[in-house]
Amino acid sequence: MTKALRVARSDPPAVLHVVGARPNFMKAAPVMRALADVGVGQRLVHTGQHYDRELSSVFFEDLGLPQPDWNLQVGSGSQARQTARIMVALECLLSGVRPRLVIVYGDVNSTLAAALVAAKLGIPLAHVEAGLRSFDDSMPEETNRRVTDLLSQILFVTAPEAIENLRQMGVPSSRIYFVGNPMIDSLLAALVRCEPDRICASLQLQSPYVVVTLHRPGNVDEAHRLRRLTAMLTTLAKEVEVVFPVHPRGGRAFARAGLRPHTGLRMISPLGYLDFVALMRGASAVVTDSGGIQEETTVLGVPCLTVRPNTERPITVTAGTNRLVEPEDVPSLVRQLVASPPQGKPTAPPLWDGQAGLRIARVVTAWLNWNRAL
Repeated sequence: MTKALRVARSDPPAVLHVVGARPNFMKAAPVMRALADVGVGQRLVHTGQHYDRELSSVFFEDLGLPQPDWNLQVGSGSQARQTARIMVALECLLSGVRPRLVIVYGDVNSTLAAALVAAKLGIPLAHVEAGLRSFDDSMPEETNRRVTDLLSQILFVTAPEAIENLRQMGVPSSRIYFVGNPMIDSLLAALVRCEPDRICASLQLQSPYVVVTLHRPGNVDEAHRLRRLTAMLTTLAKEVEVVFPVHPRGGRAFARAGLRPHTGLRMISPLGYLDFVALMRGASAVVTDSGGIQEETTVLGVPCLTVRPNTERPITVTAGTNRLVEPEDVPSLVRQLVASPPQGKPTAPPLWDGQAGLRIARVVTAWLNWNRAL
């Protein structure tokens, strides 16, 4: 049961976490656990940006996240409408709660909305996954990243190149903390429960197979690009079994383009976190436009073909298994990977070691103690 938005001003939490979409949940879980271990008072707001069970509540269950203290239930909408609804609801909430610090995650609309509201109300802000840049201003997430970083007092970065990106935009070094990647904390903690045999048996799936996820506006909102992706999937399904957990947004676009399940192409409902990690773990390759999946496959050692012209996570290319490709390249590359799987696993990027949540908690605790003394 979530709390009403009308809240008393007494006894504010030290930290308020704001999450709204699937990638946020994996990043927040280890941070909340580490803060709980040192006794920091905290509360959780779920904006409801992702609101169905497959993209929301099942992740809370799989990751051991506490149920949200508040669920704003904003639902879907255009970039402007969704962000505005989140801002209105958060302003009401934060005006009453007044936490000492708001923590936001990643680059979704919920992150931008919370950053703007916290700044207007004079509440300090911490950004987990700060400094990532695709340098592609056509991506809505790029705007969200830049604005959130500018408004943050504490910036937690996951990769060394993010430090330089923040310095280039004038962020003082005293605000930047290289802590590693909390999404990888969640991944490493989950692996013992993510054996591929279970999910393959459930789906009656045999190796080799390829996992596909496609949902970004730059891929599914532009008709010519969508036709190329549809042709890619049709061709790929002739080479190898393709499993496509369909994001609702991407699913509607592909349906309009005429893509339907057929022999070799399984279009299934979104999976929970544990099931999806298990599915990726057993795949010959993953074809995606997701940022987080680029990171997860890097640590899993699974070849990742990212159907985008750029990535805000270049470390997954230079130190991982990721490769940026055009749709027409995918079938032949998958054919090569199935015929000759890569041997061994790459070395994980620095500090992607399962301890990022602990490092973040140490910084937050020190910041709270310092500001209490002022």
